[in-house]
Amino acid sequence: MYAYAVLAFTLGIQVLLGWSPRADRLTWALENFPVWIGIVLVATTWKRFPLSRLCLTLLALHALILAVGGHWTYARVPAGDWVRDTFGLARNPYDRLGHVFQGFAPAILVRELLLRTSPLGKSRWLPFLTVCVCLAFSAFYELIEWWTALLTGSGANDFLGTQGDPWDTQWDMFLCACGALASLTLLSGVHDRSLSRLKPGARNAPGN
Repeated sequence: MYAYAVLAFTLGIQVLLGWSPRADRLTWALENFPVWIGIVLVATTWKRFPLSRLCLTLLALHALILAVGGHWTYARVPAGDWVRDTFGLARNPYDRLGHVFQGFAPAILVRELLLRTSPLGKSRWLPFLTVCVCLAFSAFYELIEWWTALLTGSGANDFLGTQGDPWDTQWDMFLCACGALASLTLLSGVHDRSLSRLKPGARNAPGN
């Protein structure tokens, strides 16, 4: 079953990159905590509300990006260092990729939830509200980073990953919006076909 394969992949990545992370344990835990919450939520609601294959795939890729960032810290991911050095960038851009995907993957999840649990259907409000939810989540995550910095002081530097950029928070939210818009533009049709493969009784929310 595809869902079990995705779960095995996600758990395997968590174990592999969490066994001996280059980052300190606090940073590793903070970066991967959203993945743990997601695994629990998907697992506990699966029988009543299974997700489409496309949604599961994107969530697993997002979990992989978070796990890599948590292992090395976003500012020190080797692939990002290579891109920085090759193209003469001022910073390791892996953090930017993470925030693009913070919109790209959740956009399909939010779209799926709205399509299956709300009366919106495929109205013009669907993409607008999907992007709004992704931006709200991005803003809330920036608040979490701020609260973490207040509680732990300099210990949160790796978690924040600003790399000296005073506009890092604004860039993060902007890139999240870009990721969400790109996802809806490129994948809405693919998502509709993926949703059509769900069993008819599973396409709507429980009780509907």
